[in-house]
Amino acid sequence: MEMMTKDIDHLENYLRGQAWLKKDERITTVEIPGAGNMNFTLRIRTDQGSFILKQSRGYVEKYPQVSAPSDRALREAEFYTITTNDEFLRSKMPKLQGVDEENHVLKLADLGDGVDYTFLYEKNSILDLGVLEEIMDFAAALHTGFHCDGREKRLPNREMRKLNHEHIFVYPYLKENGLDLNGILPGLQEIGDAFKADHALKKKVFGLGERYLADGNVLLHGDYFPGSWLKTDEGLKIIDPEFCFFGEPEFEIGVTLAHLKMAGQPQAIVDKALAIYTDNAPIQDEVCLQFMAVEMVRRILGLAQLPLNLNLEERTTLLTEARIILLGP
Repeated sequence: MEMMTKDIDHLENYLRGQAWLKKDERITTVEIPGAGNMNFTLRIRTDQGSFILKQSRGYVEKYPQVSAPSDRALREAEFYTITTNDEFLRSKMPKLQGVDEENHVLKLADLGDGVDYTFLYEKNSILDLGVLEEIMDFAAALHTGFHCDGREKRLPNREMRKLNHEHIFVYPYLKENGLDLNGILPGLQEIGDAFKADHALKKKVFGLGERYLADGNVLLHGDYFPGSWLKTDEGLKIIDPEFCFFGEPEFEIGVTLAHLKMAGQPQAIVDKALAIYTDNAPIQDEVCLQFMAVEMVRRILGLAQLPLNLNLEERTTLLTEARIILLGP
């Protein structure tokens, strides 16, 4: 596999080989568009426009020690292809302009100098209700618009699911997982150790993990959280559907609600999010909340940490709520 670099000469040769540059088009600058986690991503500016290149490699770009399916960009391309005839969904995502299957590279339309919604994790940052409605309407349109009846095996994305499963349902509960929680926040290790020793909790989480791995019939984005929501001059855009698969909508919405809670959004915002969704799509509330609980545990006690502005007491409160949801009071 040819590895992308920021070298302009290398990029021009590659892009001409893919017929992704016009004959007289020249690269003027190469930029890193935001702090991506999974992939090597570049913004290419030329004398005739700009676009995004995304390459998936055999590891997580932010955590090179973590292996990941190298062909995940091709799964993202499949997602764009499946949803291309839905005008609303298409308007909320970058346009797929090219796919290099051999080198696992996508050429995507440039959405401009946007910022993702991880700023919600900052103190006193409240999500605009209009944006919240767009976020939940996108999920509802996706979940109700594309189904798999079981006879056709569409977009299983098993390797990416295995990776996600490990970090959501397994890693935070391993006795020796190598993560120093006290290094993240003093006092967090003791709480994490209690969760690792809770066999009833781990059994419940194991069951939810099996549900996550099972094939469903609803198309999911697969990683629907503030890092995949982009604030641009043209409004909200949804990016990075590389974890996509046909599964249960309860997982997707549970993850979304978990992040609203960890971002310190008022409970009214969390309730409103679920209400907007259920006005447009069916969901099993209890299962949704269980997936929400697991995501909160994973993000507070697992490897994929967030820029949370929560003290130990606030994190403990969320973890206690999660445990109650999963096991009862």
